[in-house]
Formats: sequence, structure tokens, C-alpha cells
Amino acid sequence: MKLPPSALKNLEGQLTDIVVGLDLGTGGVRAIAVNLQGQIIAQTTRNYPLLTPQPGWTEQNSSDWIEASLDALFDITQQLNGYRAIALGLSGQMHGMVPLDVTGKAIRPAILWNDQRTGKAVVEIEAAIPRHELIQRTGNPAITGFQLPKLLWLRTEEPQAYTRLWQILLPKDYLGYVLTGELVTEPSDASGVGCLNLVNRQWDTDILHALDINPALFPPVIESTAIAGRLKSEIAARVGLSAGLPVVAGGGDNAAAAIGLGISSSNLNRGSLSIGTSGVIFAPCDRPIPDPEGRVHLFCHVDGGYHLLGVTLAAGGSVRWYRDTFAPHISYTELMDMAERSQPGARGVLFLPHLSGERSPHLDPDTRGALVNLSLAHTQADIIRSVLEGVAFSLREALEVISAIAPVEQLLATGGGARSNIWLRILADVLQTKLIAPKAEEGAAYGAAILAMVGVGAYPNLETAFKILQQDSNVVQPRTNLLYESGFKRYKLLYEALKAVR
Repeated sequence: MKLPPSALKNLEGQLTDIVVGLDLGTGGVRAIAVNLQGQIIAQTTRNYPLLTPQPGWTEQNSSDWIEASLDALFDITQQLNGYRAIALGLSGQMHGMVPLDVTGKAIRPAILWNDQRTGKAVVEIEAAIPRHELIQRTGNPAITGFQLPKLLWLRTEEPQAYTRLWQILLPKDYLGYVLTGELVTEPSDASGVGCLNLVNRQWDTDILHALDINPALFPPVIESTAIAGRLKSEIAARVGLSAGLPVVAGGGDNAAAAIGLGISSSNLNRGSLSIGTSGVIFAPCDRPIPDPEGRVHLFCHVDGGYHLLGVTLAAGGSVRWYRDTFAPHISYTELMDMAERSQPGARGVLFLPHLSGERSPHLDPDTRGALVNLSLAHTQADIIRSVLEGVAFSLREALEVISAIAPVEQLLATGGGARSNIWLRILADVLQTKLIAPKAEEGAAYGAAILAMVGVGAYPNLETAFKILQQDSNVVQPRTNLLYESGFKRYKLLYEALKAVR
């Protein structure tokens, strides 16, 4: 394909222009520099602590995000060796709340996506706006992890802090504000707040007025590929980038990661399956059609379309829990080899992976995990295989809801779990869906870089930019296994059975 003029080679035969992608994750920030052919030129990460001041609470200091991000950007610029940055794109963890006072300073630590303190606020929201109406307007019921319930919690539990409130921002948008001085958000992240109208992709003032919340607390919503602002001179001097560098709005982490894989609303047959700490099924759709019961999420995609999201909170997290608790001296590779020595169906052992509560399809923070049907004849191989299968069954529950709205024929499999051949095989057979595991996956920071390329006109649109993505992959075709089908039927009985004895 013909590259734009800015990507022409210099005398040394290298591409001179790059974009920077920055992903503000829960465990740390990742920064990458990508040339206009899609090759990563430099990358770095910086970590920061997670705060748990009370059971069920998760917080971070937004100042830690900023210091880590600026350090990461400085590290990147030291690796560029003459390359010229033409844009910076942002991505980050969704749903978090950064409350600012009129001076632009954070009033308190940020409350994160996996925080569970807002149960009463969820009840308050659904008392003011009927659940079915909330789902039709925003694509989701009120959910403890979303930002809107956090705002109500702040008003009730920390009223002095609430009276100081000037603006409320999502994590990546707070980073953008520090970098540029501009207050903006974009639809993919904003649709995880709990009060974005999915039809017009703007804040739903009817919902906010029903809750007696001033809409001015929320920033303007711009397009994901729009320039959010330009790098402030004092920030530029610290990190080694040019003052006035365009900063592109970007996207929430799941949407940005999907862009990095080439998943858009123009190809409705292909979604993604991410197996990290959590398990996430991402399915694009071209219209905002929510599940009427709100069992899976519906968000805006960064390309102007939408996507459905099914979430198992403890996917890789279940494997990590098993290893840390029962097999601390066994490597993950050895555990996977052990699971392969069992047989499909794990000889009847069932695992319910609700170790952190559950999102899809139950939306139940209080549900808990279980190992069921153990006998003296079962081995560690059976148990670890049941953990892998239990996560797969959980994801199938979510996929069945998604498929009724937006069927997908194939899923791009990413994350640490996708590097396991046995887990990929189990997932393909349980989900009855073709899995494609890219040989190279770069995550949300890479997607943010692609969005930045489009934002500054290096490519005219996302579909053109997708042509630079690598195509090498490992394909796993599903096979029918009746043991999985019967196991899944028994698995679906577990949630209600255990709920009855809580």
C-alpha cells in the first residue's frame, strides 16, 4: 500500500514519523512508539500501587498515574534516536472516578472499576430511573463498578468532598487533562459511566436531573479520533516531546485493544476473547441494541459503532488463585501440562469461577466460587482442568446472551491464557467458535496509537489503518464434544443452587 508523505523513508532507510500510544492500566502504564507501518519502535512500562483501604474498596492515587506516565513518556523519547513524534493517543482502565476541585486538583484517591462499595447507590439510581429504561437509554443497568454510582456514593458518604466537586473525570481523561489542560472525554469510555445516552452519544440529562446531578460536572464528549488538546509546554519539556503535540482522545481499554486487533463495527462477524486476570468477550455491532435484562454490557465503540461485552471477573485470576493456594511450587506451564493429562469434562469435577463475584450474565458481586463433585478418585490434573473448563463455561454463558443480539463467527484470542494450547482448545470446543490467536498482540496502547494515526491524518480512516496490522495467527477450529455439552448443562445449575444457601 502507498504510505502518506510523512512516512517516506529518510536517507538511512528508516521511517522518521512515529506516534505514541499510552495505556493507563490498573497495574501500571504502558507506553509505546509505533511507526506508520505499524512496527513498534520503543516501549516501556511503569507500575504503581493498588490501594485497598477497606474490604471491597479499590483505589489509586491519580498522582501516581501522572508520575508513572511522565516517566514512561520520557523513557520512550530516550529510545527514539531521531524519530519524530507526530501524535499521542490515550487509552486506560474504564469506570474509575477522579473528582476534581475548581483548581483542577484531585479531591480524593480515584475509585476504580472493580470497587464494590456502591451497592446502596445502585439501588438509589434504579429507584429514580426504572431499570428497563436505564438499559434502553445507556445500554446497561446500574452497576457497582460504574462511575455514576461512585458519584452518588461521594455525595452521601463524603459530603464535604462533594461540595468541592468541580469536574469528574475518567482515568485516561484525567491524564489527558494534565497533559493538555483540556477537559474532554470520548464515547467508548463515557458509555461506561452509566449516564451516556447511546443513541446520541452524549450525556443523558434526563437521567442526571432525575438524580439531582448537575450535567456540568461531566466533560464534553468528542469523537475518539478527535484531537483532545495539545501537549503543554512544561509537560513537553519534562518528557522530551514537542510542545503543542496533538493528543488524540483515544478509547477505553477494551475498545482500544479491539482496534489494535483490527476489530470494528464494519465487520460484525469477528470479535475478540481476552483471557487475562478477567475474561472478556468483545462483539462489535452497528446499532445500540442492549440485552433487555442487562446481562451483558453495551458500550460505544471508538469507530462510531457499538460493542457488546461479556465479562468473567476471575479467568486467569482463577488459575492464579489455584496455583497460589494449592500449587505454589508448580509453574503455570506444568499446570497446563497436568490439565492435559485429564480428559474433557475433568471426570465430572465442576468449577464455578466466581471468586471475585461475577459480571456476566449474573451481575452479582456477592456470588462466590466452588469446586463441586470431588471424590477420592480425582487427581490434581482433574481439578486444574476443571478450573480451565469452568472459566470456559462462564464465558459461554455470556456468549450465548451476546450471540442472540450480535452473532460472531470467530474470536481473536488474546491475553496470557491464549498462550496455552490446552486452554485455547478447551475454549474453542466449549464456546463452539473458531479462535484465532495472533502471534503478536500489543494491547490497548497499540490501539491508542492507531487511533492517533487517524486523528492526525496519517491515515484517512481506521479501515485504511488496519491494513498495517500483522496477520500471522494460530487458528483453532471448534470440535463438538458431548462431555462439554453435558458439563455445561450441569454447570448452569450451580449458580442458583449456591445462591439458595448463601
